[in-house]
Amino acid sequence: MLDKMEQQKYMRAALFEADQAAQLGEVPIGCVIVYQGQIIGRGHNLREHSQDATFHAEMLAIEEANAFLHSWRLEKAQLFVTLEPCPMCSGAIINARIAEVYYGAADPKAGTAGSLLNLLTDQRFNHQAQVTAGVLEAEAAERLRSFFRKIRQKKRKTK
Repeated sequence: MLDKMEQQKYMRAALFEADQAAQLGEVPIGCVIVYQGQIIGRGHNLREHSQDATFHAEMLAIEEANAFLHSWRLEKAQLFVTLEPCPMCSGAIINARIAEVYYGAADPKAGTAGSLLNLLTDQRFNHQAQVTAGVLEAEAAERLRSFFRKIRQKKRKTK
């Protein structure tokens, strides 16, 4: 498990990715994957631009990390994401054998790393990840609140 300063360092990199998504009009969710102290995968939501339901930040970061290591196994990697993973992303994390998952804001509507259920630590699967919730939670949550507030304001103006 990484110390608090390292956790915050890498979560700030994930927040940068979230900001990249927001600049594109995407939901501001960002992710980085760290291996031996180096970021080897980055991703931010691109569902709207791609019109592909699988283009979540985690999925894109996992794909990049797999390419970097030339392996689907990310057994000694840490994943940092600004919002609690959904079922699809938790499944990919389990399948990639990611060792540690750190997330910022909880997702009470779709989170499967502790909110609705916890797929990542379920002993019935052949792999479990260590989960740390709430890393820079306020910063991650504020990005999401601000994004959705702007959308609601736009909708009110068009009515």
